[in-house]
Amino acid sequence: MAPPDNDTIAQLLSQYRPQTLAALLRTFRDLDLAVNAWQDAAMRARLLWPGSGLPGDPLAWLVACGRNAGLAPVRAQGSALSDPDYVADSVDANTGIQRNEDFVPFRDDTLRLLYICANPGLPPGYQIPLLLQAVCGMTVQQIAHAFLIREPAMAQRIARAKRRVAETGTSFDEPAAHERAARLAAVLAMVYLLFSEGYASSSGRQYIRMELCEEAIRLARLLARMFPHDGGALGLAALLMLQHARAGARVDAKGALILLDDQDRRRWNQALIDEALPMVDTALHCRELTPYQIQAAVAAVHAQAGEAAETDWAEIDRLYAVLQVVHPSPIVTLNRAVAVDKLRGPTAALVLIEPLAAELSGYAYYFSVRGMLLKRLGRDTDAQAAMLARARTGQQRAGGQPYRYDAEFTVSIAKSGQSVAGCPLV
Repeated sequence: MAPPDNDTIAQLLSQYRPQTLAALLRTFRDLDLAVNAWQDAAMRARLLWPGSGLPGDPLAWLVACGRNAGLAPVRAQGSALSDPDYVADSVDANTGIQRNEDFVPFRDDTLRLLYICANPGLPPGYQIPLLLQAVCGMTVQQIAHAFLIREPAMAQRIARAKRRVAETGTSFDEPAAHERAARLAAVLAMVYLLFSEGYASSSGRQYIRMELCEEAIRLARLLARMFPHDGGALGLAALLMLQHARAGARVDAKGALILLDDQDRRRWNQALIDEALPMVDTALHCRELTPYQIQAAVAAVHAQAGEAAETDWAEIDRLYAVLQVVHPSPIVTLNRAVAVDKLRGPTAALVLIEPLAAELSGYAYYFSVRGMLLKRLGRDTDAQAAMLARARTGQQRAGGQPYRYDAEFTVSIAKSGQSVAGCPLV
């Protein structure tokens, strides 16, 4: 077999990074040490594999190599390894890994790594950068660029996240059965927040950040494979894919948003839609109904309409009515108002959203919907005032500052599974 090229090696390292890093965490109980050990193993793979070829088990090779790389600082500190299954392996610089006969393959610990990043003691501003570095393998430079902040500031944020993980005594072990549902819910919310940041970026002039959306979808797919009978995991993956399928049609050449009714649906990603629709059906047949499944069902109705006029707004209204019962939220009511307008007119929709004014005073989409409804009623002066309010809320994006709702409001919505990125308008 021909030696692997650099692209193949890079793909394998990206594929195996989360499992390798999580296994090293289980051994060393130190996030910084595990990351450094992984980087050493990845560097050696890039040096050795082009000449010697791939080892029989690249994943086990990386874990063993990383563990050996981390032994020196562990021994220097007089610490003991934490993994009772670990059998020390020797790595020769020329021949690669030599393993004992009783070598025990490590467990797939990707989920544990996700649990660590979703630590409730970490604010989302720490969770997501840590997720992008630890699980997705993005560099500090790439993460800083994605969030449009200076690289030293992002490096400091990630370092603080790692310290917080150490200070809170985060468990690296498999959670008890009664904790798993809550831990998975926290992971799903974190992935949802990552997607929301990419779908409607809270900073800078670029509205959509494709790299964040794509990383969130990759993680959501992974969770759906890990939990094939969990409606929340399946629903989240389907929802994100259906939302992202519209990415190519959401923004014009000048970077301005294109409303859903005006989008060229030929530019929607049909392959992504075709992948997601069966997942929606499976998710809706799971025992427990979560907001992610309902939101995915709403997105599926939009995705199946060949033209805006063919949209089944009655079904969307029904789904949002169910979502209001499952998880009441002003965002859900705002989304439902769009369907109510289509079915019963702008007056009924305005009645629905008027009570939301105080709660959504920092939410740009509220003013967009209100302005649209007022204009349809011929109340041009009021509509103009609403759009000016929307502009005042949205202009913070150009200044590189987050919307007022992002830091706290978005978090509370995501933790309850509600839609931030799912406004039918865009």
